Amino acid sequence: MNNIRNFAIIAHIDHGKSTLADRMIELCGGLDKREMKAQVLDSMEIERERGITIKAQTVRLTYKAIDGNVYILNLIDTPGHVDFAYEVSRSLAACEGSILVVDASQGVEAQTLANVYQAIDSNHEIIPVLNKIDLPAADAEAVKLQIREVIGLDTSNAIQISAKNGDGVRDVLEAIAHTLPPPRSFDAGGLCAMLVDSWYDQYLGVVILARIFKGEICAGMKMKMISTGAVYTVDNVGYFLPKKTMTDKLKEGEVGFITANIKDVADCKIGDTITDEKAPCSKILQGFKPSIPVVFCGIFPVDAAEFTKLKESFQKLHLNDSSFSYELETSAALGFGFRCGFLGLLHLEIIQERLDREFNIDIITTAPSVIYNIFLTDGSVIQLHNPIEMPDVVKIDKIEEPWIRATIMVPEAYIGNVLSLCENKRGRQIDIRFTGSRAIIQYDMPLNEIVFDFYDRLKSSTKGYASFDYHPTEYMEGDLVRVAILVNSEPVDALSMIVHKEHAERRGRALCAKLKELIPRQLFKIAIQAAIGGKIIARETVSALRKDVLAKCYGGDITRKRKLLDKQKEGKKRMRQFGDVEIPQKVFIEALKISDD
Repeated sequence: MNNIRNFAIIAHIDHGKSTLADRMIELCGGLDKREMKAQVLDSMEIERERGITIKAQTVRLTYKAIDGNVYILNLIDTPGHVDFAYEVSRSLAACEGSILVVDASQGVEAQTLANVYQAIDSNHEIIPVLNKIDLPAADAEAVKLQIREVIGLDTSNAIQISAKNGDGVRDVLEAIAHTLPPPRSFDAGGLCAMLVDSWYDQYLGVVILARIFKGEICAGMKMKMISTGAVYTVDNVGYFLPKKTMTDKLKEGEVGFITANIKDVADCKIGDTITDEKAPCSKILQGFKPSIPVVFCGIFPVDAAEFTKLKESFQKLHLNDSSFSYELETSAALGFGFRCGFLGLLHLEIIQERLDREFNIDIITTAPSVIYNIFLTDGSVIQLHNPIEMPDVVKIDKIEEPWIRATIMVPEAYIGNVLSLCENKRGRQIDIRFTGSRAIIQYDMPLNEIVFDFYDRLKSSTKGYASFDYHPTEYMEGDLVRVAILVNSEPVDALSMIVHKEHAERRGRALCAKLKELIPRQLFKIAIQAAIGGKIIARETVSALRKDVLAKCYGGDITRKRKLLDKQKEGKKRMRQFGDVEIPQKVFIEALKISDD
């Protein structure tokens, strides 16, 4: 065990985590030169396309140090985006140390702070690494000072590398071998392992990724999941080199995968303790705090016949991503579907894309919303996930909305843009301080102002230089109303939203104008209205397509022409009464991207 090192690579988005992992795999001979590709651990197609890590990936490497000792390195490459912070926290629980990667040209960013604080909370030994040192804009000394001032880490032994060229990567491996601690011994009697991750394989069933804290696990033994009480016979154990490699057993301190013909997805709870059925452990591992979804939306199948397929897809996605939650929901307009919880808008976007790519399902998504506390006049309190379920205004005493503490790091030149954006979003400034030429701005803001387009607008108003991180704080009373959208006098559930009273009219007008552009024209006029209760606050009209009924009318009396036009008018009136307006799926998605400008 003294020669095992379990560590995670943590950093802000695009600071070079996955590239550093590639160089380590190359140096340790995990893959041949011909098998190497960029971001080898980003296995999902969507990760490679977007250039971001979504799932934390693990790999076991064998490294021969300069002193001749051979070390087993269990590396976990983690995501950098705020929406996947839960992946990071799970990975850190399986490790004793962290490599903190900071871009030498950009310095400490908001997500660098969030991730390093998680590592400190997990009692990790942290090795600071300055990446992209080969760039002309790199300033290693300034970034070292920033790490000392902002995070409080000692940077005297910070390693300067270029993960792209491979410069300095061997120094990082040496530091891992000689600075990071070996796995801590855990006194628990029998086998004690933590279920760190799981995913569905169509040939093997559920595959579990586990960290062994005590004892060993081998093929043929009966393992028991503590929280569900489920018992399975282990078929195979192994680890990723990064290729899947079978072994006889996984020993104390190691990280590897287990297959046991698990068919019931619900038996695998992330953070659960796995033990030997015959000789169970005396202590249960702490596990992880459950993730708390902050953004909710309804997901419905376009074809009602695909409901069962959608349900099975959600089960498999939840197994692979436990921060995604779902529960059954019905809608008058959209039929049966699910109310889903996400850690942010990017998380929602990724799940939508995975449903399309991995499971080939066409879906309709409703407007994202957050959880509100509704205090009723009879003294009761209800939690509102869906704007459609909002009670009558006369029954409501007050509404509380969730607030967050946002940390934004931005170059001095763009401070004005950031402050005005935060003020527009009803933010309250808490703190502003400077480290070198960058400012760290803290704001308290309502979460429902963040979920729509805040991140996109922050990036565009700072030319991409700002970084953003947030965490929920408390619920506060707000003057909120529900804006309903009516198309041809029929309410459209999917576009209802709860907004602050001040912004309601502007938001309603913008949405109606957007829908006017997006909804295809029919043979009759379509009225698009935004309403608060019974009061219409905005209206747009989609003009009718006109069929030329006089085309075959050559000459003749005007009364003949008038008769044809009146007949057409009567038909359009009837169509407007009974005609259904089909709203295409892309309209829902585009309509949600309205700007506040």
